[in-house]
Amino acid sequence: MSNSSTARPISVFSILAIIVCLSLFFFLVYWAYLPKQTGAFIGDGIRTAEERKSNLSELRIEEAKKANSYAWIDQSAGQVQLPIERAMELTVQRYRSQN
Repeated sequence: MSNSSTARPISVFSILAIIVCLSLFFFLVYWAYLPKQTGAFIGDGIRTAEERKSNLSELRIEEAKKANSYAWIDQSAGQVQLPIERAMELTVQRYRSQN
């Protein structure tokens, strides 16, 4: 048995192919994860903490009114908005009647 391990040198084509593949990979990562510049921020106009707090309190008041009032959602389909407490009572009644 001969101990002649002949190592083949890496060809220039293989080195160039590896460099091109790595470059393409890094370009795709750069393109995918780099934040895009979308221009000037056009938000809701809230600038201070006080404005955010007042908007949040107005939103919570409006949600509380909706959660505790009756209203028609779709009158032709018979869909009604109920207060949460009443909806829970009706649900409990429905499940008790099924058993």
